Amino acid sequence: MPPDRRSAAGREAVNRPTKLARRALLAALALPAVARAQAWPDRSVRIISPYPPGGSTDALARLVAEGLRARFGQPFVVENRPGAGGAIGHNVVAQAPADGGTLLFSAAGPLVVTPHTTARLPYDALRAFQPMKLVASSPLVLMLRPAVPVADVRALVALSHEKPGGLSYASFGIGSSAHLCGEMFRAATGAKLVHVPYNGSGPAVAGLLAGDTDFMFEVLASGLPHIQGGRVRAMAVTSAERSPFAPDVPTMQQQGVAGYEAGTWFGLLAPAGTPAAVVAALDQAMDGVMAEASFQAALRAQSLVGIGGPPARFAAFLASEYAKWGAAARAAGIEPS
Repeated sequence: MPPDRRSAAGREAVNRPTKLARRALLAALALPAVARAQAWPDRSVRIISPYPPGGSTDALARLVAEGLRARFGQPFVVENRPGAGGAIGHNVVAQAPADGGTLLFSAAGPLVVTPHTTARLPYDALRAFQPMKLVASSPLVLMLRPAVPVADVRALVALSHEKPGGLSYASFGIGSSAHLCGEMFRAATGAKLVHVPYNGSGPAVAGLLAGDTDFMFEVLASGLPHIQGGRVRAMAVTSAERSPFAPDVPTMQQQGVAGYEAGTWFGLLAPAGTPAAVVAALDQAMDGVMAEASFQAALRAQSLVGIGGPPARFAAFLASEYAKWGAAARAAGIEPS
C-alpha cells in the first residue's frame, strides 16, 4: 500500500522510532550540562569586581574568593572590570554563560540606584542576574559641620526654615546614594535644602570640612575617622537600628523621621539562568565562609555588618531596594540621562 494511504496507527508505528531517537539525543545532549552543574566547580571561577582594586567592594570580593577557594579547592579569581559607575563589570557578567564560571560581587549602587539615574544601561538589574548571597551592609551617617548650632535632627529641620536659602548638603554627585538620601530626608521632613554635588566622596567630605556645606550623608565606615577626630558631628544613622560601630548615634527614625531607612550593601550574584545545583552549592559554601571568625573580623574592620540568608531572600531584598531607590529618584525629579 502506498505510504500516503497507511492508517494513522501505521504512520505512528513508523514515526515512533524517530521520536524516541530524538528524545534520546536531546537527553544525551543535556547530560554534560547536568553533570557539569553537579560537579561544579570543575575549573577556575572568575569573580567580577566592577570597581578598581583597593576599594571596599574589591576587598570584600577577595575575601569571598579566598573563602570559596579554600572550600572548593578550585581557583576563584577576582577580575577587576571598572568603568561607567560599575556598568561595565555588570554587563560582563550579564553576557557571560550561565554555567557557574563567572560570578559578580557588587555594591548596591549599580543594581538599585544607577538604573534610575542612567539611561540605556546595557543590563537589566532585576532580570540579568541570579542573586546568590547578601553578604554585608552599612548605613550612611548624617555628618554635620560643628559650627551648625543644632543638637538633633528636629532642630536641623527647623534651622533649615530659618536660614535664608535653607541648609546646604553635599553629595558624591547627582543621582548618588548620598544625593538620594538627602532627597528622602527632604521629602520625609519638609526640610528646606540646597543640594551641592561633588565629583566623589573625597571632594564632598573636603567641602564639608572646609565649611562650604552644612551637612552630608556619608557611608559610615568612611565617616567614622572624621567623627572620631571631632572634625564633624554625627547626627543620625540611616539604618533601622543603631550601628554597633557607632552605638551612641541615634537613627533617623529615633529622631522622628518615620520610616526612614537607607544604606549601602554588598552581595554575590551570577548570570540569570545559573543551574540550581550551582546555586545550592554556592549558597551552602557561602554560609560556611561567612561563619568563619576571620571573615567576621574582616567585616568588622570595615564597619560592616554581615547579613547572609538564602538566595530567595536576597532576590526579594533586591527588588524592594530597587523600588525604594526608584521612588527616591522620581521624588527628586531625576531623569535618567
